[in-house]
Amino acid sequence: MSNILIIKHGSLGDIAQASGAIQDISENHKNDQIYLLTTKPFFKLFNKNPFIHQVILDKRLPRYNLIYLYFLMREIKKYQFSKVFDLQNSSRTTFYKNILFPKANYEIWSSSRTTLPNDTTKIEFDKNSVLERLDFQLKTSGLKTMNTLQPDFSWAMEDISEIKNYYKIDKYILLFPFCSPHLIIKKWPYYNELIKLILNHYGEEYKIVTAPGPSEIESTKDIDALALLDKGKSLNISQLTSFIKDSSFVVSNDTGPAHIAAHVGSKGLTLFGKHTTAYKVSIETENFKAIQVSDLGNLSAKKVFEKLVHAID
Repeated sequence: MSNILIIKHGSLGDIAQASGAIQDISENHKNDQIYLLTTKPFFKLFNKNPFIHQVILDKRLPRYNLIYLYFLMREIKKYQFSKVFDLQNSSRTTFYKNILFPKANYEIWSSSRTTLPNDTTKIEFDKNSVLERLDFQLKTSGLKTMNTLQPDFSWAMEDISEIKNYYKIDKYILLFPFCSPHLIIKKWPYYNELIKLILNHYGEEYKIVTAPGPSEIESTKDIDALALLDKGKSLNISQLTSFIKDSSFVVSNDTGPAHIAAHVGSKGLTLFGKHTTAYKVSIETENFKAIQVSDLGNLSAKKVFEKLVHAID
């Protein structure tokens, strides 16, 4: 029996996307112990993952914090990992490789760099979709991949019946009108217009709800929807995942919850401007689709509503 390490620091959408790759790594190493290195926001979540034996915390302190770096490297080394699957593929994890396995190839340290095709530059390779890149990385590392291209994030769910009873909700349409302050280009401005169209068409058949993150609670005052909270606080990731899974439909900006919706089988739409493409971020599935436009300000509420009605009815 060997110890295998997976590295996945974040973000939320990336965590959902990596679920299939983590499952494939585990199923290709059934006689080994699977460990995962992650950051504080996802530490408790990954402890629920059935394909992981143990989770190791990386506080991701600055690299010049030599004391922290020393103790983290010592912690990792004590497990004597026979192979590392770097699913983060960041400059930080490349830095870790240079400390832990400086001369290792893909047989020891699997990453997008160590598995890069000989005739392709990293810039060209990164034009492929996220899931295609992960799938190539694992296959080049000798794994059979059955789940990487179709990740299932349902393992993250938990019971939400108490919160549902508190808000008296059953059938609901879930909206995610938020985005990071520095990524305002991702924000579609017509959610309140969409809400009016939904209510005029469906009446009281569906409740219109949203689930804000900690920094988004104040913003819900500007949205004509019920904000779902747990005792005044934002839902945790598992609660959020369950609400997304149980929804009748999701409409979202290109954010983490949209990726969760895509990978728990929810019906829904995500709205893309020119910041990236739905293909590149691997978000479209059989039930979850994208609308891509050059300027989100020109995407009307009526067009989004028509897509919603077609999918629900």
